[in-house]
Amino acid sequence: MLALVERLLVDFDARKPFALARAVSIVENQRPGVDDVLASMHPRLGRARRIGITGPPGAGKSTITNLLTREFRNSGLTVGIICVDPTSPFTGGALLGDRVRMESVALDEGVFIRSMATRGSLGGLASSTREVTDVLDGFGFDIILIETVGVGQSELDVARTADTTMVVLVPESGDSIQTLKAGVMEIADIFVVNKADRPGADRLRNDVELMLGLRRGSSYANMPAHHGIDLKRVMNPARAAREDAKLASPDVWTPPVLGSIAAKGEGIAGIRESLDKHFSYLEASGVLRERRRERTVERVIEVVEKRMHQRLLGDAETTTWIKGRVDELESGSVTPYVVADDLLRNFGHLVTGATT
Repeated sequence: MLALVERLLVDFDARKPFALARAVSIVENQRPGVDDVLASMHPRLGRARRIGITGPPGAGKSTITNLLTREFRNSGLTVGIICVDPTSPFTGGALLGDRVRMESVALDEGVFIRSMATRGSLGGLASSTREVTDVLDGFGFDIILIETVGVGQSELDVARTADTTMVVLVPESGDSIQTLKAGVMEIADIFVVNKADRPGADRLRNDVELMLGLRRGSSYANMPAHHGIDLKRVMNPARAAREDAKLASPDVWTPPVLGSIAAKGEGIAGIRESLDKHFSYLEASGVLRERRRERTVERVIEVVEKRMHQRLLGDAETTTWIKGRVDELESGSVTPYVVADDLLRNFGHLVTGATT
């Protein structure tokens, strides 16, 4: 198996598309050799800009992704696209129709599209999405677009994977305040109100800006004392947030709230401009390095958790031992915490590889 992986990586280094597709399949499906593939990617990471695109179903994320891909390709940049769709509760698969929706760029040699199912993951991303992103980064793509499903408190996975996170909303997505849950406000670097020609679009944009203004307290930002108070900013947090977003400060980023009509190709240039501005802010402020360092630490923790789970719960003796404690747990004579401590005490050597 090692020899097969080594040959695959030779073709991967030669930037052969079939090698990229095969490496992605190995990582996505956790096939033998996955650790070797990911290990070879690690020294190459950090060259690609990772952009997360999330929002409710029907918001036009795929259309925006398609048009942004054209924008980047027109600038001579290569683009890798990961589209994550919900898993069917009946078949375990997913519709994965993104290639159909992105037909205009699917045949471009500078574009690679991979559709993935969430496979029960609650965070909006498939469990192996971050690893597949690493493979695309290691292959040398300039831009990686990660389009994912839904918006909610659990969508923090998107922000953990991307350098820039863009939330796409539509006027008819329901009560705007309910839509803007705390988690979404935290993860979004850019808001886009798509289908901006529909009723309620202006109200939604204003509501988002109002929430941003209240959240940041930007009504009082840089406020001079006493007679110098700007009452317009105090009384209108939405306007304050809008003005702060236009300032594009190198030290502070206020998410802009943009409008677009993706079906007509309108607003895409403005989205691209904001994405570029945000990346410049990340680089100039040092936030990019901080985010990527945090991502590296999280990756180590994920690997530790995965290996502990495999080594402990993949051991037949350990599983039998746990089942043997069920009667005590059921009667309440012991707690799960006591059993967990006993488990680590008795079988911890499986994790560390130490001999007993």
